[in-house]
Amino acid sequence: MAFSPSAPSPSTPPPQLPHKLDTIRSMDELKQIQAAILKTPSPQSSPVLAKILSFCALSSPHIAHARSLLAHIDNPSLLMYNTVFHSLSRSNRSLVSTSIMFYEDMLEKGLRPDSFTFPYLVKLFANSQALQAGEALHAHAIKMGLDANVYVRNNLMSLYAVCGEVRSIRKLFDGFPERDLVSWTTLISGYTKAGLAKEAVEVFKEMLSENLRADGVTMVAVLSACAELGDLELGRNLHRYIGAREVDMDVFVGNALVYMYSKCGDVDSAYQLFNQMPVRNVVSWNSMISGLVNNREFKQALELFRQMQSEGIEPDAVTLVGVLNSCASLGALELGQWVHAYINRNGIEADGITGNALVDMYAKCGRIDRAMEVFGGMAHKDVYTYTSMIVGLAMHGRGEEALDLFAAMSSAGVKPNEVTFVGVLSACSHAGLVDVGLRHFESMSAAYGLVPQMEHYGCVVDMLGRAGRLDKAQDFISSMPMEPDAFIWGSLLGACRKHGDVALGETVAKRLLDVEPQEEGAYVLMSNLYTAGNRRSDGLRMRKAMRANKVRKTPGCSLIEIDGVIHEFRKGEELHPLAKEVYAMVAEFARRLNIDSSQDEARHHSERLAMAFGLIGTRPDTPLRIVKNLRVCHDCHSVIKSVSRLYNREIVLRDRYRFHRFKDGWCSCNEFW
Repeated sequence: MAFSPSAPSPSTPPPQLPHKLDTIRSMDELKQIQAAILKTPSPQSSPVLAKILSFCALSSPHIAHARSLLAHIDNPSLLMYNTVFHSLSRSNRSLVSTSIMFYEDMLEKGLRPDSFTFPYLVKLFANSQALQAGEALHAHAIKMGLDANVYVRNNLMSLYAVCGEVRSIRKLFDGFPERDLVSWTTLISGYTKAGLAKEAVEVFKEMLSENLRADGVTMVAVLSACAELGDLELGRNLHRYIGAREVDMDVFVGNALVYMYSKCGDVDSAYQLFNQMPVRNVVSWNSMISGLVNNREFKQALELFRQMQSEGIEPDAVTLVGVLNSCASLGALELGQWVHAYINRNGIEADGITGNALVDMYAKCGRIDRAMEVFGGMAHKDVYTYTSMIVGLAMHGRGEEALDLFAAMSSAGVKPNEVTFVGVLSACSHAGLVDVGLRHFESMSAAYGLVPQMEHYGCVVDMLGRAGRLDKAQDFISSMPMEPDAFIWGSLLGACRKHGDVALGETVAKRLLDVEPQEEGAYVLMSNLYTAGNRRSDGLRMRKAMRANKVRKTPGCSLIEIDGVIHEFRKGEELHPLAKEVYAMVAEFARRLNIDSSQDEARHHSERLAMAFGLIGTRPDTPLRIVKNLRVCHDCHSVIKSVSRLYNREIVLRDRYRFHRFKDGWCSCNEFW
């Protein structure tokens, strides 16, 4: 029997309804109220039924009941259907097909949608990125003459923005003269999300010329665009606008400013703003930590993370990725392992960007075995997952395994990107697989449609140079479609130094200095090359030329983590609290290895200081893990091999190019680095 809420019996008193229907939490209670209304309808029935429908639509198990209830009402109101659409749009589930069924039912009942119906449905479709359904709804809005309504149009623009349909947003925006602040903000956000930051800023300027004042939402959108452009001056102007126009500096605007300054490289301003924010959420901390990481302030990022913990802020996946990236760069294995344990304890899925960050962290902290464990346990592996593992294996000199994984990647249907091939070519270089590497280089364009960049050409030059094929390396450079940069010439000069080719080295050094006059490597490598070839006077001449031309040499810096604390050492510095003990240990192993300190120019190189600190600061069975910013020199490489045997220690050193694992007087690089 159908029910009409508009036709109550005048002789029947209305049912006693609860004063607070919102407090009802049981379906049984609602069914009792529903039965009373169906039995004795009254003027109160329609709004009460709307609330019942709202309750049912919010819960998946009861959606079917809501549809059944509407089917039993002779003349359901538009309010009832709009209530259902509103509830469905608030769900975090994809209910596109369900909402379409309700919409079709509504039309069959002879009801016409209004300016509330479409925004609810559009929001629901936007949440599910259901572009096709949204376009169909847009067409129906045009048919109903509701597309000119600014509220409907703004919601349609938001749908297209979520789906990346910038042209559709612009067409809607340009199609009607009536635009409010939401219209402008939605267009700016749409451009920003689509990666068209410059266009987003131009729209913002156009909006200001229309004498509209931006609010916080608008400023968040345009600040995001500014961040992507890296335009610090524009960002400062936007910050001044916020102050001058008294835009509410809520947590969202504050976060956007911190992110903008960080992305534009002004970490000090970002940090100052962050510290001044009266309210901070996890996004605030993430913006600041990520900004520090992106600006290579890794130690500061970890310090901020510890402050975050002390203030009781729970990190999320984004936080942990930033922390793991810092651990990877600093070689902070202990903290990285703590983060991994935290992920496991809190049931965070070690997949996607989190899993990739774990793989990268373990690989760069010298635990390639743990990296492979995490990699093997990941259910979903994308190009970044495979690339992190391939690059990690290459850094550890495990070229054959890296190439096997690359083959497995292709078999899994995952297409490599440019960074993947950097890893593949590096693997071939460190393993001496020249012909294999050349075939992979050719396959970049032939098989995968990727255009080799300068870095790929540099890998090939490095690969040929390491193998002693200097003539082939010269021919390869001559065939490059772009002008070689300092990295290319530096790789070849390094090969000349390795293989003692002074004549070619002089030519290459000149080319390197033509490209980069302040390139320290040209002077240092040629000085070493001359000295090794018994041309000490020429070697001294290069050193003097370096000083005369005021070429600054990058100071060597080595890091070692002990008990979760990162200790930093620089050549010859005595700032560490235990500097006296460190230098005493350096003198001790030099004496025991019969090294003449007066002839050992590298005796106080940063890696030796870090190693000495590790020897005095850890138990005898503890592996030492050191990270150096430059390539380890031959003298230090030889000394560390001997120290590993003398003190029975495993010493893992990551330099600028690869890992060296020293044990029992032997190095994993097999002298090929």
